[in-house]
Amino acid sequence: MINFKDISYLKNGTSRQKEAYKVLLELDILELLKKFNPILVGTIPIDIDVESSDLDIICECKNHSELLEIVTKKYGEFSGFHVNTIQSYKNLKTTIIAFEYNTFPIEFFVQNKPSEQQDSYLHMLIEYQILLKENEEFKSEVIALKQQGLKTEPAFAKLLGLEGDPYEALLIYGFEKDYIS
Repeated sequence: MINFKDISYLKNGTSRQKEAYKVLLELDILELLKKFNPILVGTIPIDIDVESSDLDIICECKNHSELLEIVTKKYGEFSGFHVNTIQSYKNLKTTIIAFEYNTFPIEFFVQNKPSEQQDSYLHMLIEYQILLKENEEFKSEVIALKQQGLKTEPAFAKLLGLEGDPYEALLIYGFEKDYIS
């Protein structure tokens, strides 16, 4: 099992993973946000990314304005920099900070919830376990569905025959299969 909290696994990965590693180091993101427990999540860590995939970094933070101030000071001048605060579907305040750097769109997802308990981290762990158990054809089908415009969780749900909200269905599936505890 990969330790997704330590990005060193990216150094020996695909060319896109190596580039992601380089960008994260160049921008010093994980060190800058260390106190907010940042974790790179999404499709790049588990090698099902498509050309438009971004670097998704989740953070745990009670005071969103504190993190926003740090990120704005460091990255506020980057192309496409913008901030959006919403109440997520589980009624969690979520601040999304986005900008572009080199070939990557970068997004921070900030919630007052431990990073290891946030849905995007759990989804990634479940998807990773599924990919380990399935064959390369399954992985190729996920990528093909993503290239057709489907988001990751709906792609997995479709291929696994999961019904209802794909985000919730994937979590339930993961808990039932004991992929996460």
